[in-house]
Order: sequence, then C-alpha cells, then structure tokens
Amino acid sequence: MTQPEYWFYHLEASTLKGVLPDLLTKTLSKGWRALVRFPDGTDLAEWDDYLWTFQDQSFLPHGREDRGRADQQPILLSNATEAASGFDAVFLIDGAALASVEGASRVMVMIDGRSEDAVQRERARWKALKNQDAKMSYWQQTSQGGWEKKA
Repeated sequence: MTQPEYWFYHLEASTLKGVLPDLLTKTLSKGWRALVRFPDGTDLAEWDDYLWTFQDQSFLPHGREDRGRADQQPILLSNATEAASGFDAVFLIDGAALASVEGASRVMVMIDGRSEDAVQRERARWKALKNQDAKMSYWQQTSQGGWEKKA
C-alpha cells in the first residue's frame, strides 16, 4: 500500500484554532474524511464546541470518538484512535502519533512555532520520516498568516 504524504505546518502568526478550521474545510472540499488526532488524555469537548461555533454563518460537520456514530463522521476528533484506516487525511496535534497511517493520503503535522519543545519534537519526527524515505513537505506560516513552502 502507498504511504501518505506528510505535510508539516509550522504555525507562527496564528494559533491552531486560527488555522485548523480552514485546513479542515479544504480537506472536506476534496471529498476527504479527516481524523484529528490529539494527544492521549486531551479533553475533546473544547474542540468539539469550537468547531460548531468558530463562525456565525457556518460550522464544520464533525464528531468525537467518545460519542455515537464515530465511523460516520466526516471529521473525527480523537485522542485514542491508533490507525488511519478509513480516513483520507490525518491531522496530528501537539505531538500526537498513530501506530499506523496506512490508508491515509496525507498526514498533516501541526507545529506550534511558539514552543521550542514542539519545534524540536517535530524536527525529530521529520528526520525519522526522512530516514524512511517518506514523501514530505514543510510549510511555514508567514507574518501575514499565509503559507510558504520551505521544503
């Protein structure tokens, strides 16, 4: 099976809440199903509420793994799912990882540029994936909030 492309997003001008809805909207517009994987123990309720209310005129259809019909959600918020099976896109938040990304087309690694620990952690992930000959690209946020491809 084909391995996914890894896209690293280095946030600098915005917070995760400022960029994740746009990236998820683009994912849905491709007809893709998305898994948003948070670290173990993350309270998913805050993100659940946020994705319903981040804009007055719209919302992102989604659900949480700890609620019913997780397998039917176009966007699934999770802190325990270990495999990308059934998802086209995976978003890894705050160092989260999956045991298997098999089946996904793209894995987006979100990097908090304000945290040196987060930057170092994701540099190590980049190096490990590079050693596995993974397909990767690196996007750094500009001061205006856009994205510039750096690698």
